Amino acid sequence: MRKLRALWMRLIGMFGGAADEEFAAELDGHLAMHIEDGMRAGLSAEEARRQAMIRLGGLEQAKIAYRERQRLPWFETLWQDIRFGVRMLAKSPGFTIVAVLTLGLGIGANTALFSVVNGVLLNPLPYPHAEELVTVHASKQNFAEGSISYLNFRDWQRDNKTLAALAVARGTGYNMTGLGDAEEIRAELVSSDFFSLLGVKPIIGRLFAPHEDEIGREPLVIISQGLWERKFGSRPDALGKVLTLDGRDYTIVGVLPSHFDLRINNFRAADLYVPIGQFRNPALTARAAGLGIHGIARLRPGVTIQQAQDDMEQVSQRLEKEYPEADQGVRAKLISFQYAMVRDVKPLLLILMGAVGFVLLIACVNIANLLLVRSNVRAQEFAVRSALGASHTRLLRQLLTESLMLSLTGGLLGLLLASWGTKVLLHLLLRQLPRAAEVHMSSAVLGFTFVISLASGTLFGLMPCFKVFRQNLQNTLKDGGRGVGATRAGAQNWLVVFQMATTLVLLVGAGLMIRSLAKLSEVSTGFRPNGVLNFGLQPSAAMIGAGPEAARAYLREANARIAAVPGVDAVSLSWAALPMLADDEQLFWLDGEPKPQSQNAMHWSIRYIVDPGYLKAMGIPLLKGRFFAASDDEKAPRTVVIDDVFARKFFGNEDPIGKRVFLEQFENDPATVVGVVGHVNQWGLDNDAVNPLRAEIYQAMMQLPEQQLGLVLMGKDVVVHSRYSGDAVFESIHNAVTQMNHEQVVYNPVTMDSVIADTLSDRRFTMILLAVFAGTALLLASIGMYGVISYLVAQRAREIGVRMALGADRRDVFRWVLTRGGRLAVFGAIAGILAALALTQVIARFSSLLYGVHAYDPWTMAGVTLLMMLVALAACYLPARRATRIDPMQVLRSE
Repeated sequence: MRKLRALWMRLIGMFGGAADEEFAAELDGHLAMHIEDGMRAGLSAEEARRQAMIRLGGLEQAKIAYRERQRLPWFETLWQDIRFGVRMLAKSPGFTIVAVLTLGLGIGANTALFSVVNGVLLNPLPYPHAEELVTVHASKQNFAEGSISYLNFRDWQRDNKTLAALAVARGTGYNMTGLGDAEEIRAELVSSDFFSLLGVKPIIGRLFAPHEDEIGREPLVIISQGLWERKFGSRPDALGKVLTLDGRDYTIVGVLPSHFDLRINNFRAADLYVPIGQFRNPALTARAAGLGIHGIARLRPGVTIQQAQDDMEQVSQRLEKEYPEADQGVRAKLISFQYAMVRDVKPLLLILMGAVGFVLLIACVNIANLLLVRSNVRAQEFAVRSALGASHTRLLRQLLTESLMLSLTGGLLGLLLASWGTKVLLHLLLRQLPRAAEVHMSSAVLGFTFVISLASGTLFGLMPCFKVFRQNLQNTLKDGGRGVGATRAGAQNWLVVFQMATTLVLLVGAGLMIRSLAKLSEVSTGFRPNGVLNFGLQPSAAMIGAGPEAARAYLREANARIAAVPGVDAVSLSWAALPMLADDEQLFWLDGEPKPQSQNAMHWSIRYIVDPGYLKAMGIPLLKGRFFAASDDEKAPRTVVIDDVFARKFFGNEDPIGKRVFLEQFENDPATVVGVVGHVNQWGLDNDAVNPLRAEIYQAMMQLPEQQLGLVLMGKDVVVHSRYSGDAVFESIHNAVTQMNHEQVVYNPVTMDSVIADTLSDRRFTMILLAVFAGTALLLASIGMYGVISYLVAQRAREIGVRMALGADRRDVFRWVLTRGGRLAVFGAIAGILAALALTQVIARFSSLLYGVHAYDPWTMAGVTLLMMLVALAACYLPARRATRIDPMQVLRSE
């Protein structure tokens, strides 16, 4: 308490001068008394005063000692440094504005990206004991993280010993009627403990109870807060009301909060959540059918992922023995929940964070160069202060105070820019960012900004300090602060080399991304995306459950109605797989092969179920034979069309036309291959070539069996090719479809051009940002080069004048200046290439952003190096021209 009281008294003493005046008066009184004593002893007045001063130790020294005991001297000194720093920065407004803006942009960009990284990668998940959460998949042929069959899920749930809970989900959609116009509503089929496992609680009502997710139980539904507000005005009496979904009544039992925005695996927050037992797909009870179902689980306390994986391995092996036909080679696979959530965006965010860190580093180097030039201008000031007794520590503190004032001001500006930049990043990354709602200006972000501001100020503030300490005091005072030797420019030269090297690293990164996109633009999609529109078609509830004849009649009428829309050149209904949008697999074996003992031992292919107009609508080339015709219906022999990858893989050099394949669902009715078409890029432009599952098979929709026709009626895609824009033709199609039946819904129109663009969005976004960062770095580096060469010309003006007086040609002077700048650029390029080779190798290891180019692509290296050299020489041009205009006589006369 005594120390705190003393500190408090010192703080009070900082803001009052009365105590100083009282002490000065008391000190004067003591001085007078000592003088009087001396004079009584026979001393002269002058000698008595001298002796009194000696006894008191000096008036000013005593006052200083008193102030140090009564106040906080370090705080006073700091306050003096701040006031002096403000005056010095105000005397150079141009320098101050440039420095603050440069730092503000660098710090703002870093803060904006860190806010995203912090919210997505660093913050703990918003679920209780999130470290216990894992995702669960079925590892099987062609799919390391495949979907889980409903029956396997039940067995895994029952037989494991390490999971506290296991739940599954699967996306779907419903045609909702009875609450205004019919509309398609996105939904998730979930098991009963899905939400309780995550610790999610409803706003009102309840979650699903145990066993309510079993097949044959009462139809229930939980709705989102958004749907509750939109359709029920947030009224509590929505509980117990009925929603009509696909013609069936579901009772509302709860409302989930809007902040539940989980994005993981195939799960996306939806407006409806329905027990998975309500899934109206007969294959739900087939042990081999995954149906897009994926799981999440919570580990028991103290259990590691590896222990749980070993436990589930034993469960999978037991099921494999019990059900060899369906579960041969099927294994449970567990992955950390947080890793699964962020793994797709983590490499992208870390690369961008590193790039923007480079930009800030280059900005700091630029400010350091400016401060070095200022230190030359202030050389006389520092020499005088040193001569008057100022220590190196005192000067260091003053210079660091000025640099920290710049960096903290830049940090405040950076925070303002970051608040805007974060919104821009979220807008651009919203579709692929899993935890966008958790990105905000938190205390961690503010702390990060403060730390990098301090670090930046210290980094660029130390350079001029070291330079000041190396100055020769006598020479500086003798020269009056004029001129700096060639050695003094060494630090500035090396800083420019560092800027050039760092800039080249960013240019290489941007160049590799540009080259990757250029390579991807050359990859054939296998179809003609221009003019192709895809959308969903949901029939009225009355059609669901219709017999096969009625179903086929409806499908033919829907096709004809859409084909009759003006501007539609070709149309096809589509089910199962759709290029780059949805996948579905067909299991089969070839004629002449024995039927495999298990489904996982069969051949796999991607399955497209389409109408005869599909080839024309998508623009897929027919390579051999024919495509489906209207005659390929339920009465005709079963036919299939394959792609060229299928033909090469399973028939080699033989002619596939007329060959027969046994499809799993028609094991006693083989299908005949009637045509071969070009391969379609199913998995995206960058992933299709490396995916193990590439063979494609087409089946005629009218030849589907009754069970699968029922699934088609519950929702299908439509592909049309039109000479009009997507929005215009979709409006006409919507009108034509609703004229058939007002309860039908067409939804989610998307052009295939936009689908392709979406698959490249991550790469394009990374390329744009890296190009912006590299361009900014190149601008800063060129400014640094310009400053150093301009300073060189100014310092060597006398030397240049003497050379010209002795006969040097202006072209020689011009060439000499450009050579000095070019030499710095060459050193920077060499260092930058070496650094780029190391960093790009690291990026290539953990990121799949590169395509078709090596991390050490020589064309990219050569191109960006040439660009940087040209910019560096351009930055030297004006100083070189200025050097050629020096008047030798005027320079010599001034000396």
